[in-house]
Amino acid sequence: MAKTKIAYQGEAGSFSEAAAESLVKKNREMVPCQTLENVFDSVQNGKAEFGLVPIENSLIGSIHKTYDLLLDHKLHINAETQMRIVHCLIAPKGVSLKKITKVYSHPVALDQCRNFFKANPTIAPISYYDTAGSVKMLSQSGAKNSAAIAGPHAAEVYGMKLLKRSVEDEKNNHTRFFMLSKKPNADVKKAKTSIVFSMKNMPGVLFKALSVFALRDIDLLRIESRPLRKRVWEYHFYLDFSGSVSEERVLKALDHLGEITTFVRVLGSYIPATR
Repeated sequence: MAKTKIAYQGEAGSFSEAAAESLVKKNREMVPCQTLENVFDSVQNGKAEFGLVPIENSLIGSIHKTYDLLLDHKLHINAETQMRIVHCLIAPKGVSLKKITKVYSHPVALDQCRNFFKANPTIAPISYYDTAGSVKMLSQSGAKNSAAIAGPHAAEVYGMKLLKRSVEDEKNNHTRFFMLSKKPNADVKKAKTSIVFSMKNMPGVLFKALSVFALRDIDLLRIESRPLRKRVWEYHFYLDFSGSVSEERVLKALDHLGEITTFVRVLGSYIPATR
C-alpha cells in the first residue's frame, strides 16, 4: 500500500511535522518543504496528497501568509488540529548550560523566550530560518558552545540532548494548523466551515453579509480581513462558522451571501480541533 505523502514547512522534527503526524498516524511519508509556498505547490502539483500549514498562533495571531496562499491556490481545508508549543533548549551531547554562549532558533521562537535570555545575559540569541533546522545545523556543526530552541521532538530526531524543557515565557502558547488537499471532504457532519468573500465598499455591507448567518442561527467563530492587492482600502474577509456545506441552512446562507458580495469561495468543511 502506497504511503500518504504529507508536505509541511520546516525540517524534520518541526512543530508542523508533529502536527501532521497527529492527524495521519499510520502509513505516512513526511515531505519537508523550505517555504509555505512550497507546501501549497506540492499539493497543487500532486507531489503530496496533503499539506499541513499553520493558520493561527494564540500569542502572535493570524499567519497572514497562509491566508494569502489559501486565496492564491485552489485547495480545500480537509482537517484542522492544534498543538501546544513547548520550546526546549537543545544542545549536542556533552555540552552543558554553563558552556553555552549562543542559542539559535527562528526569530518568533527567540522572541517567545525572552525571559530565558534575561536570566542568562551571557547567552546571545541568534536568528535562524527554522526551529528544527537550527537543531539539525548544530548536530552537524560540532559546536561546543551553542544550543538551539525547538520542540522536544527535534532533540529525538537529531540525537541531541534536551538541556531544559519549556523555556517559553507563556505556557498557554498554541498553534492551529490546517490540513489541505485538492479534493474537499465529501460529507462532514457537526463540522466547521471556512469561507472567503469580498464586497464593494458601501455603508452597512459587512453588517448585511454577517446577518445572513445570524438569520439562520449559524454561530460565527472567527473573522479575519486581508487587503485586496489591486484595490486600495478594500478587503477579503475570511470567516469561520459552525456548520457544514452539507446542511441546508448553510447552503441557503451562502446563496444569500452571494447576492450581497462580489466574490465568495468555500475553503472547506472539516471536523473542528478539540481544545
